[in-house]
Amino acid sequence: MLTIYAVPVSVYNAKLRILLRHKGVPFTELPPPGGYGSAEYKARVPSGNLPAMIHDDLTLADSEAIAEYIEEAFPETPMLPATIPLRAKAREKSRLHDTRLEPAVRAIYPQVAYATRDTEAVAAGSAAISKHLSALALFLQTDPLDPGTLWMCDCGFAVTFAWIRAFEEAIGLRITWPQEVLAYDARLQGFAQVAAELAAYKPAMEAYLEKAKPPKT
Repeated sequence: MLTIYAVPVSVYNAKLRILLRHKGVPFTELPPPGGYGSAEYKARVPSGNLPAMIHDDLTLADSEAIAEYIEEAFPETPMLPATIPLRAKAREKSRLHDTRLEPAVRAIYPQVAYATRDTEAVAAGSAAISKHLSALALFLQTDPLDPGTLWMCDCGFAVTFAWIRAFEEAIGLRITWPQEVLAYDARLQGFAQVAAELAAYKPAMEAYLEKAKPPKT
């Protein structure tokens, strides 16, 4: 049995749960012992990162490293393509999420709290996210991966799109959504495992966004 250390609101934890559900890999999810960043947790996971995985004698951190391990250890439902060129394109797409789009969305989190929100920072963040969505749209125009399959590189996008939409509503993020990205988002939500994770994940998002509301008078 796999053990995953995670916190409910993390994008990368949700990304990993989609993969595990799609591959049908049983797992137990636990909070980090002693809390995130604690000495107790770092005694088990030296990097202190989340998510982390314990499987037999292996301890592994970083969602992408864990996903690649699970892909090789449980190959029955492949989530990487069969050929070297297509696997390279899948990894390129995954990096577009992990190193460009998601960090731009993560930069918005400090602006969630109503009392300390900087409207100029929200506007700048809107522009940055829209720029990365535009780049994704260009990638999608020539994406060679089978659209009828849920790939490893898709899992993070499904969760990050949900956050962008939540920020649009909660803090007035103004996003330009290319049609290619809208179609991609709709396609991802059509996979049962993605829909199930987003439904289970929604309460954690809503709890986090409570601080975006103006104080009651």
